[in-house]
Amino acid sequence: MLELEKTRMATGIRGFTLIELLTVLAIVAIVLGIGVPNMRSLLQSQRVSVAANDLLASINLARSEAIKRGRRVDLVPADGESWNSGWMVFIDEDGDLEPDSDEQVIFSEGPVGDGLNIDSNMPPYLAYQGNGRTRTDASAYTPLFGKFVLTAGAQQREIRINMLGRARVCNPDSTQLSC
Repeated sequence: MLELEKTRMATGIRGFTLIELLTVLAIVAIVLGIGVPNMRSLLQSQRVSVAANDLLASINLARSEAIKRGRRVDLVPADGESWNSGWMVFIDEDGDLEPDSDEQVIFSEGPVGDGLNIDSNMPPYLAYQGNGRTRTDASAYTPLFGKFVLTAGAQQREIRINMLGRARVCNPDSTQLSC
C-alpha cells in the first residue's frame, strides 16, 4: 500500500478529494437551479411566437389567395370549433364554412402543442373576399375584425385583425400601448 502511494506521488497522479467534488456538485446545482426556470420561460416564449407566426402566415395566405383569385377564401379551425385543433385555408364554394370533398384546400396546419391555447373574440372562421377585406358569413359588406390570443404559461401573443383585414402580431408584455 505504501509503495502504491509512492508510485502515485512519483508519477504525478492525483485525484480529487471528496470536498472538491461536493463543491463542484454544489456549484452545478446552483447554476442549474437558476438556469432551468429561465430556459422554460424561453421555450414557452418560442412556442407562442412560432404558433403566432404560423397562424399569421395562414391569415395572410387566405387574404392573398382571395385577392389573387378574386373570390372568397376562408380560414377555419380544423375541427370547426377550436383553433387549438389546427386550421385550414380553403375556397368555400357553398358558404358552409366546412371544406367539402369538391372544395379546394389550399393549406392546412395541424394541432398546436400541449400547453398552448388559442382564443379568439371572433366567430370560428375568418373569411376574406376578393378585395382582401374580411367579411362575415352573413354579409360581404360587414367586416369581421378582432383578435386571436395565444397563451402558453405566462407568455402571450396577440394577432389583431383590423377592419380592412390586415393582421399583425404583437406582444402585450412589451408593447402594451400599441397592442
